[in-house]
Amino acid sequence: MTSENITTGPVDGRRTAVVTGGARGIGAAVAVRLARDGLAVAVVDLRERDCARTVAAIVDDGGTAAAFAADVNDETAVAAAVNRIGAQLGAPTVLVNNAGIGGPDAGVEETTTEQWDAVTGVSLRGAFFLTRAVAPHMVAAGWGRIVNMSSISALGDPGRVDYAAAKAGLVGFTKSLALRLGRHGVTANAVAPGFVVSEMTRTTARRLGRSFAEHQRIVAETIPVGRVGQPEDIAHAVSFLVSPGAGFVSGQTLYVAGGPVD
Repeated sequence: MTSENITTGPVDGRRTAVVTGGARGIGAAVAVRLARDGLAVAVVDLRERDCARTVAAIVDDGGTAAAFAADVNDETAVAAAVNRIGAQLGAPTVLVNNAGIGGPDAGVEETTTEQWDAVTGVSLRGAFFLTRAVAPHMVAAGWGRIVNMSSISALGDPGRVDYAAAKAGLVGFTKSLALRLGRHGVTANAVAPGFVVSEMTRTTARRLGRSFAEHQRIVAETIPVGRVGQPEDIAHAVSFLVSPGAGFVSGQTLYVAGGPVD
């Protein structure tokens, strides 16, 4: 199936955004929000069919979107996907590197090489491949926005050393991009969510032998605002960072965690 099978409407000069991991969860919420902000959205995930619900939500809301399949850990697949995006939706000038996976809880002693490579490959290597492919379009346009999805785990997580390393790496990557690309009108920032309702946090609840509702209640008691995060909370933050109004914000990590983060 080609990407042209899941698309709608003319681009009409709108800016094009690429959202990786856009099939579900935070990525889907970000894609829908950016479409509401007036961007044409390329929803990228491993399989196009997995993006159908996100694309349909955008289409039903009057927006423009298309699905593109790519393994972000494959540089050839990424380059090909970005070429298809440019041809179909227009050269991308907004990039949200959201794709990521979390392996099973494991300390450094138990983390396998395969697990380390898989987790860091999708989150960190994938962000590098996408950024390298999209940045020339931003430089050519003299304007661009890059948002990398980090996590509060970047501050340290003894049970997920691979995930913590990948998310911390994204913070350094973000600052380097801000320094390098700022003179071209391109900003780069990171968003670091706290507890957000997602398949990953559902998996944690199952591992702890709790219902997801109970798990959310317990976690909410530790969060100053008294509730857990929703994917839309992260989407709001991304929406600001890619907006024209955020042009003087670059190289920053915005913690969206319901309270201060040490």
